[in-house]
Amino acid sequence: MKQSIRTRFTLGMIFLFLIILVLAVFSGYYINKLSNKTSAILKENYLSIVYAREMSEGIAIINQEITSAFLMNSNADSIKILKELNLINESLLSEKSNITEPGEDKLVSGIEKGYGEYRDYALKLIKSSVSVAGVLELQHNSENLFQQLLVLSQMNGKALEVKTDDAKTSSKSALTRMTVLATLCFLIGMSFTFSFASYFNQRFFRLYNGIKAMASSNFNDRLFFEEKDEFHEISLVFNEMAERIKANNDKMSLTLQEEVRKEINTSDIQELKKMIFQMKSLEENAAALISRLEKK
Repeated sequence: MKQSIRTRFTLGMIFLFLIILVLAVFSGYYINKLSNKTSAILKENYLSIVYAREMSEGIAIINQEITSAFLMNSNADSIKILKELNLINESLLSEKSNITEPGEDKLVSGIEKGYGEYRDYALKLIKSSVSVAGVLELQHNSENLFQQLLVLSQMNGKALEVKTDDAKTSSKSALTRMTVLATLCFLIGMSFTFSFASYFNQRFFRLYNGIKAMASSNFNDRLFFEEKDEFHEISLVFNEMAERIKANNDKMSLTLQEEVRKEINTSDIQELKKMIFQMKSLEENAAALISRLEKK
């Protein structure tokens, strides 16, 4: 099937772009995969650790405020306590919608139950005078909450480490695969480029040598290209031109020989005849003179 040089060149460029597209697609796939893993780590486990810390800090502030009020024999700052309770409640609600690890849902349910008891007792204390028994009970409830929040933080911290290690392993695996794929694509691209360049270089070199031979008056040289492309058409034109030049050259040689022959027949041959005739006359005169001398 005939393929033009333009078609070959276009297909070659498309092939190279396909190689680049394959690399881009796989790179995007692995980058997106790693991005999803890391974003999941940040969205899920890290946020749970942050919520646990926020709730622990809020409980500690409330305990400090009530204990300080008891020691100073004054009323606790109810506005401050209500603000911290609201913040703890928001963090708890956020954590309930961020359950990711096995057993985390039961743990959060226990925290919610313990927090409800702690909140009710804290509200009860700020509405009445704070006693020693009340402070001790509040501390006991907060210790249970602290333990549960610590378990929640440790659970998500451990999961964070495991998922981080998994992300590292996935990144190494993706890097290895991309290295192999990039090397393979590079070798294919280099092989194709070399073959593509050799295809044109070989034909241009043969065409150059043919033109050079013709310029050196070697009209017997011919070009032959097996594939049906523009070079084949050029070779046909080149060979036809070489045949015509050779034929014209041969015709010119015969014409020159004929002209030389004619010039010899019209001028030099007449002079040659005269010389031969004179030589014959001299020969006859010499023969007559010799015979006379012999008779004497």
